[in-house]
Amino acid sequence: MALKGTLIWLCSLAVCSSFTAQDETMHQNCSSQAGDLSAALEEAIECGENLPWSTQQTAALLLLMRNLTDGLHKHQLRECQDAEPKDCPQAEVPENGGLVCVTVANKRYCKPLCNDGYDFGFLRRSRLYDACSEQRGYRWDTQYVGGNKLAVCNEAPFQVSGAKTAYFPKDQDCLTTKSSSQLQDGIIQGFAAELKNEGVQGAAQYACLVCG
Repeated sequence: MALKGTLIWLCSLAVCSSFTAQDETMHQNCSSQAGDLSAALEEAIECGENLPWSTQQTAALLLLMRNLTDGLHKHQLRECQDAEPKDCPQAEVPENGGLVCVTVANKRYCKPLCNDGYDFGFLRRSRLYDACSEQRGYRWDTQYVGGNKLAVCNEAPFQVSGAKTAYFPKDQDCLTTKSSSQLQDGIIQGFAAELKNEGVQGAAQYACLVCG
C-alpha cells in the first residue's frame, strides 16, 4: 500500500481508538478498517528497510504509529473495568508484564505475570494472586502500601521471585499471548485451575488478560 493510503488508515484508526463502542456506526467502521490496516502493516513489515520513503515520511509514520499505539494500549486496559464486584478498584497492570483476573463468588482475583527477562520486586513464590472483596473493604491485599499496585516487573537476568507460572514463556510476552485466543485462554484457564487448587470454589467469571 502506498504511503498516503497507509497514513490515511493510521489516521482513521487513531481517531477510532478515541471512541467507545457506544457509537455503533463508528465501531463497525473502525472494525472494518482495522483489518485493512493490519494487512497494510504486514506488507510494510515484509518490505523491511527497503521501504521507498523519505526521512520526513518515515518520521510522520512513526509519529502516527506512536499515537495509535498509545490509544490501543489504553483501549486494551479497559477490558477489566466492568468486572464484579464493581466497588473494587481496577488493579494497576505492571509494565513489562501483564495481569490475568477473574471473579469467583463476588471476589476479584488478579495474578501478575512478568515477561521473560523481568522479575518481581518482592518475593512471590507462594503468592500466586492478590484479592479484593467486600470482606477486605474493597481494597487489594497488595504487598505495596496503599493504592492498586500489585507487582512490579524489574529487568533481571534470572526469574526467581515468583512461582513458575508467574512468567510468560520466552518469545511469548503478554501481547503475543493476548494476540492469540488459544494462548490467552490457556493463561486464564490455568489461573482458574490454580484458584481451585488453592481452595477457591465457584465458577470463574469476568475473566480478562491485560498487558502493561
